[in-house]
Amino acid sequence: MVSNLPLSPTVSHFPTADLRLAVETRGPERGPALLFAHGFGQTRGAWNSTAAALAQAGCRCVSFDARGHGESERMAGGTDSRTGYHMDQFADDLRRLAAAQPQPPVLVGASMGGLLGIVLAGEVRPSPFRALVLVDITPRWETAGVERILAFMQAHPHGFANYAEAAEQIAAYLPQRRERKSEQQLRPLLREGADGRLRWHWDPALLAGDLVQESERYQPRLQAAATKIEVPVLLLSGARSDVVSRATVDEFLQLVPHAQHVELPHATHMVAGDANDAFTREVVRFAQNLALDQPTGASPAPFHRHEVLRCP
Repeated sequence: MVSNLPLSPTVSHFPTADLRLAVETRGPERGPALLFAHGFGQTRGAWNSTAAALAQAGCRCVSFDARGHGESERMAGGTDSRTGYHMDQFADDLRRLAAAQPQPPVLVGASMGGLLGIVLAGEVRPSPFRALVLVDITPRWETAGVERILAFMQAHPHGFANYAEAAEQIAAYLPQRRERKSEQQLRPLLREGADGRLRWHWDPALLAGDLVQESERYQPRLQAAATKIEVPVLLLSGARSDVVSRATVDEFLQLVPHAQHVELPHATHMVAGDANDAFTREVVRFAQNLALDQPTGASPAPFHRHEVLRCP
């Protein structure tokens, strides 16, 4: 364990091709680099606990709000199919951010963030990443689980009267969580509108275009890219996920034979939130086993393909 490190994150604004992203950095500048990419509709706050723990261990941890999410800028095009949100734009943002790091980072990508990682690691040479940690996502996913997520995102277009109301709705959506989110936890997820109501901290235009349909059309490209991934890969899946299933995991392991897979038994699709201690432990173990002086693309250490982590 490394002490006397700057654990409080520094926040900056990173320029992309057309807007700026809000970026948080923790840990020593010369430490092993990890880049955290959140899922659709989330914010960089999803990684706070894990990033803080890894920074304490001496890693450089960079997390960011994707375009249209959190404190990053929103696109002027909005719902216009020609100028609105597209997967390739999200991918280009991630590529630029990875290239700006002192060394190729380990990408930790949840859901959408993981899909972007698959495309970039498979299509870009040299790979932008030292390795990939995919958090409950595979090139093919279960449609019913994605539809449930989108239904929740679309369910409250007029927002919430207060934080307690928002916490109640989140608790109903995530019944596996024992504790409701506090106002302090909710503040980064919501913003107050001119009418005084609280709305999610992402651009409504994200759901107004054809991004969902585009992601379905993305699947053949994702599968092709997966077969070309050369860097070490860890897939962390939730045993209670309705987005990733044993079938999609098996398909992924056929596409990426060198990938490791660990299933977290008490987690849903929201792996980092449902089982954060176990999730963080697996990321730390993977990062420690990478042998950072090994050339990118070298084979990872032996593993048990379908290990099930038994949480205490």
